[in-house]
Amino acid sequence: MSFSFDTKNELCKLPVQRRCCALAEAYGILLYCHTFSSSEVRIITGNPNFVARLPRLFQRAFDLRFDRQPDPEREEGGKMVFQITEREKLDCIIDRLGYDPRQSLALHVNFAMVEEECCRASFFRGCFFAGGSITDPSKRYHLELTSSHLQAGRELEVLLRESGYPPKSLTRNGSAVIYFKQSDQVEDFLTLIGAPAAAMRIMSTKVEKGIRNSVNRRLNCDSANLDKAVEAAQSQGAAIRRLEAAGRLQDLPDKLRETAALRLAHPELSLSELAETFDPPVTKSCLNHRLRKLVELAQGVSMTTGTVAAASGNLDE
Repeated sequence: MSFSFDTKNELCKLPVQRRCCALAEAYGILLYCHTFSSSEVRIITGNPNFVARLPRLFQRAFDLRFDRQPDPEREEGGKMVFQITEREKLDCIIDRLGYDPRQSLALHVNFAMVEEECCRASFFRGCFFAGGSITDPSKRYHLELTSSHLQAGRELEVLLRESGYPPKSLTRNGSAVIYFKQSDQVEDFLTLIGAPAAAMRIMSTKVEKGIRNSVNRRLNCDSANLDKAVEAAQSQGAAIRRLEAAGRLQDLPDKLRETAALRLAHPELSLSELAETFDPPVTKSCLNHRLRKLVELAQGVSMTTGTVAAASGNLDE
């Protein structure tokens, strides 16, 4: 199941209690459903839990039953349709929502219906039920509400901003789309409408991503350091072999010859590990100094023997 499906399942577990909140939730569903006009209400869903909730919600909000409603057991897995076409029922809904049944229905948000905080949260929940979707947080953070009623979409954006949840908005294929892309905004909105478990799942996913990214950064850093160490060891080995080929190693002080021999014998060891092979062990700083001098001497193998001996005479550590 998708994250949207799981989130709506969680919301469906909320009780249908206060009539004002049931009315506000049904209002959000109607504004964001497939069809809401003076001649028809059509709500289409693929969620069996929402199918079970919707009749109870409309009964509580409007004291009416749908003219057509699906059988979840028969239509499992497909799109299920709720429909109202009876004139009296439509007039009742329109009147209950504060519109005039005798006039053309131009849909907009009736702010008087959502003055109370509980009703406002229920209204947002209804909008999400009918027109909302949310991306799996393991992929990205994105929640959107889509309505074919442009004016209602613009007014919902204003209502969200007034409530402290500023969304972004756009028009897509003639529909108004309101969306959140920040994880904390998505979490707050889900908590507001009654889906704290979904919000917690986003928080947990965000923490897991942070840990994974931190580990990856550390591994990348360790890998880069390892590459540098290998490159340095190879450079040191090449320098020592250059000195050996030029017959310069025997002219070096004992400590530098010992260092050259151990580096050639253990090219895979880090500086710290190589320092431990000396008897007695030397410090990493001391070893690094000796190896650096060997590399410098190798760069001057073209110098005369006297010049090399003079350069190395001060290196007896």
